[in-house]
Amino acid sequence: MTADYDTLAKTIAALTEGETDEVALMATVACEVHHSDDRFDWTGFYRVTEPEVLKIGPYQGGHGCLVIPFERGVCGAAARTAQIQLVPDVDAFPGHIACASSTRSELVLPVRDANGDVIAVFDIDSDQPDAFTEDDAVALGSILAGVFAR
Repeated sequence: MTADYDTLAKTIAALTEGETDEVALMATVACEVHHSDDRFDWTGFYRVTEPEVLKIGPYQGGHGCLVIPFERGVCGAAARTAQIQLVPDVDAFPGHIACASSTRSELVLPVRDANGDVIAVFDIDSDQPDAFTEDDAVALGSILAGVFAR
């Protein structure tokens, strides 16, 4: 099963309408996205909790890293650069942090608030190599903007 992004966007919009608590929003998004696609092995947020530091937030899947500095890994790169990181082979990514040995590819999107500030990153890991496309990144970026940048 692959994600039907139109339906997923409508479902998430309906579930999060009127909610302002970031953790509640993140928990809902992580759950809905995780269960929408068989490629998604680990799905969750790392929140900016202090300057240059990400801490694990709501997620679905096995254990994740608890703390990630901005200067390390794919999530750190997304937070540091505020750019989407689409990584077809995590073993080829310099400084990749192996939170789970099963991860083969990764998609990490910066999460911005209404002011445009990066408040978190949304991390999706797959146990399949080259699992993600630009279409995934665009669709998920749109969903995140609809929830967090409103």
